[in-house]
Amino acid sequence: MSDVRRDTFHRYFGHSATVFAEAPGRVNLIGEHTDYNGGFVLPTAIPQRTHAELALRSDSKVRILSHDIGPNGEEHDYMLGDERPLHRWFDYVAGITWLLRERGYAIRGFDLRVSTDIPMGAGLSSSASLLVTVLRALRQAFDLPLNDVDLALMSQSVENGFVGAHVGIMDQMAASLADSGTALFLDTRSLEYRKIMIPDDIDMFIINSGVRHSHADGGYNTRRMECEEACSHLGVKELRDVQDINLTYAIGEPFGSRARHVISENARVLKAVDAISRGSMEELGRLMIESHASMRDNFKVSVPEIDFLVEASLAHPEVYGARLTGGGFGGSIVGICRKGHGKRLANLIADRYQSQTSHHASILVP
Repeated sequence: MSDVRRDTFHRYFGHSATVFAEAPGRVNLIGEHTDYNGGFVLPTAIPQRTHAELALRSDSKVRILSHDIGPNGEEHDYMLGDERPLHRWFDYVAGITWLLRERGYAIRGFDLRVSTDIPMGAGLSSSASLLVTVLRALRQAFDLPLNDVDLALMSQSVENGFVGAHVGIMDQMAASLADSGTALFLDTRSLEYRKIMIPDDIDMFIINSGVRHSHADGGYNTRRMECEEACSHLGVKELRDVQDINLTYAIGEPFGSRARHVISENARVLKAVDAISRGSMEELGRLMIESHASMRDNFKVSVPEIDFLVEASLAHPEVYGARLTGGGFGGSIVGICRKGHGKRLANLIADRYQSQTSHHASILVP
């Protein structure tokens, strides 16, 4: 924690922070929209992180400040017991204290400053990183008996039950458990996971399209409802349980297409884990390309700007594969290429994108 951040906290609140916590954003290498269908995912942590500084109060007031998430200098305060969704970023903090109180944890007021370099709405789990960061700070401040999986599950409960975003568990598990250099192979049904070393003979690149999305509204929740309807037609609890993809052609559209994406994506994750273990980056790249095509054509969560970035990436022979990452309707792409080419290619791709669209691309990795 830098002295500049500490000084900002003191200048605003009149005293120093005593608790510090952080959590990373994530990029999903493959396994999109499978987590709320009981399937498999393969995320990894990115360098960008959310930071929290916190000091306890003697009353029941919560005061929040951020210069990064809302407009410059945005602040908010509320009383414990008076949490209600306001459809702003600080709903995530209010949702945490609401949930802790609902579950019987004794907490009191606190002053909180949040900072982050994870772009909002870029498909990189900025909300999950925020939730896990604040929960880590409160776990430390109140000595709460919560492990890292507990923090992930509570973060999901806040998004589902308070914010109104019906997300799965991948983002929160990644923010709580993932690290750089490994991919988190997660079974979202059992929550069993293992870390897989990412080969060091590739470069990964992440480019933000500048087209923002929101999980709390729009198509994300619609896609989840369509998956639930597909399950009803197929007579299963979760799409993970469908063994024969051909059954999806008899249930009508759009439900059949949504199911085909999830079923085939689960298979791609398992193949990707095998490809990484064998060091076959060509196969991993091919699976990423297939994943993007399925999200574009079957799940219909891509947008023209994202498709442009993927196609611009694949125009370079050094690139093994690229795809939309995150929930879709905007956000970012992730790609893998031969070692030593990532920075140069990311700049070429971003420059081409900016010259031919009305959006500014930002390179997040490398």
